Amino acid sequence: MAIRSILTYPDPFLKQSTLPVTDFGQALQDLIQDMVDTMYEAPGVGLAANQIGEPLSLIVYDPDADPEKRAFRVLANPRLLESEGSAVSENEGCLSVPDFRANVNRFTRIRVEGQNEKGEPLTLDLEGFEAVIVQHEMDHLAGILFIDRISPLKRSLYAKRVAKQIRREMA
Repeated sequence: MAIRSILTYPDPFLKQSTLPVTDFGQALQDLIQDMVDTMYEAPGVGLAANQIGEPLSLIVYDPDADPEKRAFRVLANPRLLESEGSAVSENEGCLSVPDFRANVNRFTRIRVEGQNEKGEPLTLDLEGFEAVIVQHEMDHLAGILFIDRISPLKRSLYAKRVAKQIRREMA
C-alpha cells in the first residue's frame, strides 16, 4: 500500500497512550498493510501504530525481518498476562530513536493476549527475541520509549545530542 513516515524522538505523539482497536474493517486492514510495508522498508522487526501517527493499540512484527517471506504477526489491543525471568536485551534499538542503541532489561518469557487482524482473540506465549520485540512495541502503545528504560544519564546525553542536531537543521 504505502510507506508511512516514522515519527522520531522527541515528537510528543510518541509519548501518548493509544486507544483500543474497535473496528476491524477495511480501514484497519489498509493501516496494517501500511505498517507492514513501512516496517520492512525501514528496515525493522516491529512497528506500533503510534510510530506512524495512528493512535491505535496495534502492532506488527516479524523477528526474521524478511521482506520476501513476510511472516509478520499482527497484535491488536495487546495485554500482558504473565511474565517471568529477566535478562538484558543487548544493543536494543528503535525506528523512532534513530542512531542510538542501548542495553534494556526485559522479561525473558511473556504471555500476551490480544486480537489478530480479524478481531479474533489470541493468546501468545513468547520468549527470547520475539518476547523482546513484543515488549518493546507494547511499550510504544503506552507512550514509553526504550530510552525511558535506560539510565537517566544515557537518556540525557541522547536528548542533548538530538536537541543539538535539531538546532543545526533549523539554522
